[in-house]
Amino acid sequence: MSELRQTLLSGAEEMNLSLSELQCDKLLNYLKLMIKWNKTYNLSAIRDPQSGVKKHLLDSLSILPYIDNEPLLDVGAGAGLPGIVLAIMKPMLLVSVLDSVGKKCRFMQFAKTQLQLDNLSVINQRVENFKPVRCFGQITSRAFADVDKTLKLTRHLLCDNGRYLLMKGDHFLQEGIQGVLMTPHQINVPGVSDDRFLLEIQLGQA
Repeated sequence: MSELRQTLLSGAEEMNLSLSELQCDKLLNYLKLMIKWNKTYNLSAIRDPQSGVKKHLLDSLSILPYIDNEPLLDVGAGAGLPGIVLAIMKPMLLVSVLDSVGKKCRFMQFAKTQLQLDNLSVINQRVENFKPVRCFGQITSRAFADVDKTLKLTRHLLCDNGRYLLMKGDHFLQEGIQGVLMTPHQINVPGVSDDRFLLEIQLGQA
């Protein structure tokens, strides 16, 4: 585990993020749970722990500087990326992770209990059917759908002054996004060679 810890800590440092011992422990325990459940539940194509640190944990941590304190929804969260990572890093942030696949939600609920994430809510629903009591100030996703489809399916969930923070590869340039104010932030994830972008989008402005 010490080699994984070193990869996590040095990668975070490269991104100017500092991790407490507790945060580091929880992140690595989360990855350990994911790898264990992956054998049965097929949560992710990544099965190597070192790759998991880089492509799951560090990739999710890379958007942390853009996250504010408004309630956050992670759409199509899968195994909980980036939502569970953000919940670990910001214990005062209310994070909801939503997925329509029951086995993925069972894993996220188990991770919530094991990691004692009181700020995390797990929702097993299709996004278009989800009707929360309150709107969300931030909506994020990592591998849900193209931008236009994401906006169409989730518009009813975002507060009027809310923001989208969508994690994308460079293929987003081919998606033909129109009618929104979009700020792409290029993100460098240590150990991940792919081009990574965070699309910050506000509706009602073009």
